[in-house]
Amino acid sequence: MSLLNLLQQAQGGQGLGQLASQFGIDPGKAEELTAMLAPAIGSAAKQQAESGGLASLLGSLKGEGQAAMFDDAAAAVAPEGQAQGMDFLKGLLGGQEGADGLAAEAASKSGLDLSTVQQFLPALAAMAQGGLQKNMPDAALDGLMPKSGGSGGGLMGMVGGLLGGGGAQSGGLAMLTNLLDANGDGSPFDDIMKKFMK
Repeated sequence: MSLLNLLQQAQGGQGLGQLASQFGIDPGKAEELTAMLAPAIGSAAKQQAESGGLASLLGSLKGEGQAAMFDDAAAAVAPEGQAQGMDFLKGLLGGQEGADGLAAEAASKSGLDLSTVQQFLPALAAMAQGGLQKNMPDAALDGLMPKSGGSGGGLMGMVGGLLGGGGAQSGGLAMLTNLLDANGDGSPFDDIMKKFMK
């Protein structure tokens, strides 16, 4: 299951529609926007893990209270949810400039107003963060955390697993990898990310 599939299943399949209604966006347009943004978020997360930031990524998914943002669109839209979603995005995209770049590209492709996309994006990221957390409880995340001082197992072993290089992945890491394979095509990159993930 990809991150897009995960978001489409939020709140019994009603989550994206409820998120759209919070911003006055047509549900079909919200689906289209999500189909662009979810792969970008997943790609950025996978790239962060592969480039040595797995511990940081796993750390951002900890905190089981985050699941509420997946289960309730209003929680994701609330100021706290939006702030948390934006922090998640900035961590993945290298700062505010990356988040702004993603919003601008998505607005251009979707035809939606930039300010609307700039509000929708962090709420969607919060919902994605909550969904990932719900699928990867804190106990599972702790089990994936790189052990300090480890060599073969540790971080490099996990990154090797994410890259598909030998070794069986643990169930949890395999699930995370699948969720971050943005659209199920085996590639973590898409045309939006190529614009600004240099």
